[in-house]
Amino acid sequence: MKFDSYHPFINFIYFVAAVLCIAFFHHPIFLAIGYVAAFLWSVKLNGKKSLILNLCLIPVIAFYTWWFSFYNHFGVTILGYNFIDNQITLEAIVVGFVRGVMAAAIVMEFTCIFKIVTADKIVYLLGKISPYLSLFLSILLRFIPRIIDWAKKTNRARCGVGQGINQGNIFQRLWHLIKVISVTLTWTIEHLVESAASMKSRGYSLKGRKAFSIYRFDNRDRSILLVLIACIAIILLANSAGETNILYEPMIIMEPITGMSVLFYVVYAAFLLLPLVLQLAGEWKFKRLQQMSI
Repeated sequence: MKFDSYHPFINFIYFVAAVLCIAFFHHPIFLAIGYVAAFLWSVKLNGKKSLILNLCLIPVIAFYTWWFSFYNHFGVTILGYNFIDNQITLEAIVVGFVRGVMAAAIVMEFTCIFKIVTADKIVYLLGKISPYLSLFLSILLRFIPRIIDWAKKTNRARCGVGQGINQGNIFQRLWHLIKVISVTLTWTIEHLVESAASMKSRGYSLKGRKAFSIYRFDNRDRSILLVLIACIAIILLANSAGETNILYEPMIIMEPITGMSVLFYVVYAAFLLLPLVLQLAGEWKFKRLQQMSI
């Protein structure tokens, strides 16, 4: 029942819609919902690592807000002047904050994408459209962590002879770093050639070759697809009704909040929090089955 156990097409639809909504809906309530949902789900998927990253993004948002308001002077609500006598406006501060929160939410959403959308799902989604592209992406995603691991192993081996990247003066360290990078690149190229030869020997480039897949679009996937389509349709209705729009220049103008607006907020929150709910429900069901089997 976990979200990563659903069909890759379901994952693809959700992430595309979620990222587009977070990127284009600058209404403060919609933006706050997107930020909170991305924060909670990223922490749930990646634990302490994502929590540290998400907290580190907060001062980045504050710095970008300050920088944006310092160099942009639109708006009618003047709050003061900087040291070069340029005005600092409320509208510029709000726009800088909105953009910073939007970027942070997208970064957090991509940490979830990297966790859920694995290499085999990319191969499945792109295999029928472009087999070569899917193969390239799968090899690339597989090699990135391996390259890092090779670099660490090379550095540890060189530390044994006093040539690690943290040994010697600054010029020697730079030279040792270049050596580690050179060895890592050579190792990577050799393994890429071996991988290409291995795939060719397995007949990957032959015409009419079909890709193996363990994914089947069952009734559970159809049910969640209907839920996603219904939520997306209501969100598009909210966008067409102007509920997601807000004017920041030259002054902040927002549509009044009505009962229909609250309904749109609830649906949008339900849409973004759906994977987190499925994740929690799946874990609860697994623990319950464990207790029943004891």
